Amino acid sequence: QVASDKGLFSIVINVQVPGSTHYSMVFYFVTGKLVPGSLLQRFVDGDDEFRNSRLKLIPSVPKGSWIVRQSVGSTPCLLGKAVDCNYIRGPNYLEIDVDIGSSTVANGVLGLVIGVITSLVVDMAFLIQALFRANTTEELPERLLGAVRVSHVELKSAIVPVLDSDSSSS
Repeated sequence: QVASDKGLFSIVINVQVPGSTHYSMVFYFVTGKLVPGSLLQRFVDGDDEFRNSRLKLIPSVPKGSWIVRQSVGSTPCLLGKAVDCNYIRGPNYLEIDVDIGSSTVANGVLGLVIGVITSLVVDMAFLIQALFRANTTEELPERLLGAVRVSHVELKSAIVPVLDSDSSSS
């Protein structure tokens, strides 16, 4: 809301983590106005098929057990091809809901990670993949949406947001 009030554009990535208790990790990336015709503008205003073919995650585990580092790896992955993504386009934002539970492979990796999450450091870079066409570089280089480091997460410190039902009327 603060970014929107200042005329800025936000990309919100909501990584939904299933389990006996469901969690969400929500990352906000803010930019200025969208440049018409830019890769970012085409991604934001594109259809889900376009977005799914372009949203890329590059993971890394700089601190963690060997088995977790091997399982997560650092191979780039098209998120929309690996898991279900839901896109919600608002006036000054794009929310991307990433459903980790929609993939058996992602769920398997998550099973390894959750048990040792307090000892892990996980880096995630979110990019918009450029298409490599012969004899053209119009989309190069790829565009970084943002990067995050999740470090030594304590799940017991997660909170349930209290939504004020009266806040929409003020």
